[in-house]
Amino acid sequence: MYQFSYAEVQQDAVADSKDRERQVLDKSIRMLEEAKEHGPKSRESIEALFFVNRVWVRFIEDLGSPENELEQELRANLISIGIWILRETEKIRSGESQNYEGIIDISSIIRDGLK
Repeated sequence: MYQFSYAEVQQDAVADSKDRERQVLDKSIRMLEEAKEHGPKSRESIEALFFVNRVWVRFIEDLGSPENELEQELRANLISIGIWILRETEKIRSGESQNYEGIIDISSIIRDGLK
């Protein structure tokens, strides 16, 4: 039988969470790239913006949770980034902007920081 220490199990859980977050950000980046190609009124854009909103609302909720173990300054910075992304997706949706690239760049930086 295998026996693992609590620290090992917890470390694996954190690694799994980071991997899932990377995968979700990868998917959002791919969807935004496709949306950028098809334009802001396309089905691809609608689906990408909806997905990105769901991801960032969830990230912001998690970052605001007292159980989140990231340092407070980093959490605050990520929440600010998330709010910016939500505003940018709304601007794209309403036809005020086509700043897919800005959202893609920021998402890529955050994804790469999870490695």
